[in-house]
Amino acid sequence: MFASASSPSRSRPFRCRPAAPAALAALAAIVVSGCAGRPVAELPELDSWERRQAVLAALDEWGFNGRIAVRSSADGFNGKLRYAQADGDFEATLSGPLGIGTVQLAGGAGDLVYTDKDGVETRFRDPDIELEHRFGWNVPLSSLRYWALGIPEPDRPAVTEFGESGRLASLQQAGWSVAFPRYRDAGGQAMPQRLVAENGDTRVTLVIDRWRIAPPR
Repeated sequence: MFASASSPSRSRPFRCRPAAPAALAALAAIVVSGCAGRPVAELPELDSWERRQAVLAALDEWGFNGRIAVRSSADGFNGKLRYAQADGDFEATLSGPLGIGTVQLAGGAGDLVYTDKDGVETRFRDPDIELEHRFGWNVPLSSLRYWALGIPEPDRPAVTEFGESGRLASLQQAGWSVAFPRYRDAGGQAMPQRLVAENGDTRVTLVIDRWRIAPPR
């Protein structure tokens, strides 16, 4: 069953395209490897901020298991999150939010598809507006995919601050303030374990329990 939602256009909307078969196979492999506990591939040495941004932004296949909490003036939720990214396409499975069971968001470079616990799919043509209309909160999905890696979204202005360790401590981008209070080892390098993103009344907390990084192709 397929439902469709529509809304007024906005500047710089989140866009995704139908996932190619190869990307779908890669996403499935990442999800399965996460369930099976496959070892994380070794990352190259990230010995400078410029190299860290370049290497992490260019990762082909990666994902993580963790927990997410979203709070806003209108509503919020918290639950488990399994995220997979492959060739520009992503799949995010949330378990337990809002007492509605397991739901999924999937997309890439066109519109976004939301699948509810009953398997009913809704295509969001303007996710920023429609997520807020449906759930009462708005999460910047296109940026969050980079923030989870501990880097700003490329090609958008950002203000960054670094801690004594040289790691990114916080950034401001697209009206959001993002803090990175905790890192953990993944692939031989320090990767974010916890981040907190805030914009007005909206607060997103992401805790990453296990990284999944596939070897470069």
